[in-house]
Amino acid sequence: MPQKPIGNPLSWSAQSLAGIGRGVGAAVDGIGSHEMARPQINRIGIADIRAALRAGAEDFAALRSDVITAVVLYPIIGFILAVWAFNAGQIHLLFPLAAGFPLVGPVAAIGLYEMSRRRELGEPADWRAALGTLRGRVLGPVIMLGLLLMAIFAVWIFAAHAIWAATLGPEPYTGLGAFLRATFTTGPGWAMIIIGTGVGFVLAAVVLCISLVSFPMLIDRPVGVPVALATSIAVARRNPGTTALWGLVVAAALVLGTIPFFVGLIVVLPILGHATWHLYRRAVSYPDRAARPTS
Repeated sequence: MPQKPIGNPLSWSAQSLAGIGRGVGAAVDGIGSHEMARPQINRIGIADIRAALRAGAEDFAALRSDVITAVVLYPIIGFILAVWAFNAGQIHLLFPLAAGFPLVGPVAAIGLYEMSRRRELGEPADWRAALGTLRGRVLGPVIMLGLLLMAIFAVWIFAAHAIWAATLGPEPYTGLGAFLRATFTTGPGWAMIIIGTGVGFVLAAVVLCISLVSFPMLIDRPVGVPVALATSIAVARRNPGTTALWGLVVAAALVLGTIPFFVGLIVVLPILGHATWHLYRRAVSYPDRAARPTS
């Protein structure tokens, strides 16, 4: 059998750079839309939310070990941030950090969408296969949307700090008990709650509209960022009540998932991630795909 010639270091470097260049080129190319036509936007209701959650729970049960391996990092990050808030005298940021999870949740669940897609098609759906999809045309748009959500999260943390400084601050509180007493028993504390809730609601509504189906859509089709964002907003506009209800379900589940010490996210995040895929499948239809699920 003829031996494959061994290249010199220069040829290895050239081949490696060429491979990197192709990967970067594919990622950048994926940001734009290859499929310019938007899919059909369907009416969805409470029954679709229930069905999506049920299907998400079934995916979690079927893929439990792989899913937990893929998402266990996020509770750890949440716990580390909570410890930092206590030790750095930033107790006032503890709730904003926990409340900010829904803003970056769609990025955290990107591998879960792929697992559900693969399971739906009868393909291998372990976490290695799921993470393997984050390359080529998918990587660029996912990074772009991820950076957008991270920017919104940064705006939320900055706003939360500014609201606290203008009401209860700027002197930091040394203990959680003292901070909670000042928050719930003083006028400035209630001002902080009301203003913070209003700002958080607006930012959460923005994230919900732009990420409702955009991330699953990027995994599923070569649509790029513009069409994915436009489709997600169109789904939210056609189904405002259902979108608002879905947002409340996600927010309530993530709040419960932070108890105790973010450990509940190991279960909550996978179910919501899988359910988001199934809600996407119900919210949009394509001419070249079978009809959306009905059960």
